Amino acid sequence: MYLTAYDDQFLLAALVIISMALIFYSVGVWSERIQGRLKGWHVVAFGLGVTCNFVGTAFMAESERLTGHDNHLRAVIGSIAIFVMAAHAVWAFRVFRKGTTQAKHRFSRLGVVVWCIWLILYFVGMYLGMSASF
Repeated sequence: MYLTAYDDQFLLAALVIISMALIFYSVGVWSERIQGRLKGWHVVAFGLGVTCNFVGTAFMAESERLTGHDNHLRAVIGSIAIFVMAAHAVWAFRVFRKGTTQAKHRFSRLGVVVWCIWLILYFVGMYLGMSASF
């Protein structure tokens, strides 16, 4: 099956939006880690990352549906990635609003671990997308 110009544009939009998720999320995680203190704009960056990840994943799923190349494993990985990122963003918001000093320190230390988990899911999803027969 050949991709139409519309399919190509839809796929490109999905890739750009998911890449924006990577940028927002990475900037939020690493700037918080480097600065050593969770700030409001870090929480906003996490939220933008989640939003971009959700929208990009939805676009990707719709693109796959339109072309008839459904990849259920990639859909599961995308859902897990959204969940991980959303849980991290909610955790950041709660710690920022009412967290103790110990909670903020724990958040900073574990935030990079959560980012690594999400990054692995990001690259696995990318690999599955590139190995699809488009």
